Amino acid sequence: MNAKKIFIVVMVVVIVLAIAQVLVLGIMGGIGPFGFIRKNRIAKMPGNSQKYHIENVAVLDNSPLEGKNLCFLGSSVTKGEAALDVSFADYIAKRNSTSYIKEAVSGTTLVDSGSNSYVQRMINNIDPEEKIDVLVCQLSTNDATMKKELGEISDSKLIENFDTSTVIGAMEYIIVYAKQTWDCPVVFYTGTKYDSERYVAMVDALLQLQDKWDIGVIDLWNDTKMNAVSEEDYDLYMVDAIHPTQAGYLKWWTPKMEAYLYEYFQ
Repeated sequence: MNAKKIFIVVMVVVIVLAIAQVLVLGIMGGIGPFGFIRKNRIAKMPGNSQKYHIENVAVLDNSPLEGKNLCFLGSSVTKGEAALDVSFADYIAKRNSTSYIKEAVSGTTLVDSGSNSYVQRMINNIDPEEKIDVLVCQLSTNDATMKKELGEISDSKLIENFDTSTVIGAMEYIIVYAKQTWDCPVVFYTGTKYDSERYVAMVDALLQLQDKWDIGVIDLWNDTKMNAVSEEDYDLYMVDAIHPTQAGYLKWWTPKMEAYLYEYFQ
């Protein structure tokens, strides 16, 4: 085989592999021109059927949250990436007659590594003059998946002393910034259990920060009853180990988060 033929074969292989990679990213991650394949598959899941759509959700009477303005900061789980962009944030707001801000971008981290980090979006995208009654922040699984440095709890309570290139430093920064800017309580929430030693370490660190800062923690990770859901229900509630469907948010996560916020405000 001459050099020209070898070159053509190599180029064909490269092109085929590139197309295959784009196809896989579309099917598995919903990314790129084939992203519609995953999105269509998700839309057809029983957990995202019409009966769970937000327009079919009833409003509660005399909610302790009624009239409050809630701010949700997070990534794909807060966004509702596998639930047609509807999450607990939208359900809580609808059910409890609240206003809300949902500052959520998929694939982003607590660690401040760019303009889409939690820290930068909080500073740049949320009006400092906004009246916020509570900031609910996601303990991001992306930091664990991307193996971001955990860091250490600072001896300081001054915002300029926190290392936002670490998970713990970013969390401390978010807590103090929210208190200084909006004078509001901060509540972090965890995901339900999945296989991740790094996320375990993040949950443990969060519980230590709770002692330091007197923040709220909706700890779905260590909730025994929450994680004892049947396999049948789990299949309905989750698309994968991290991302709930609309049914998962509405029937599984939202009641637990509402109950915590009711008690927290009362």
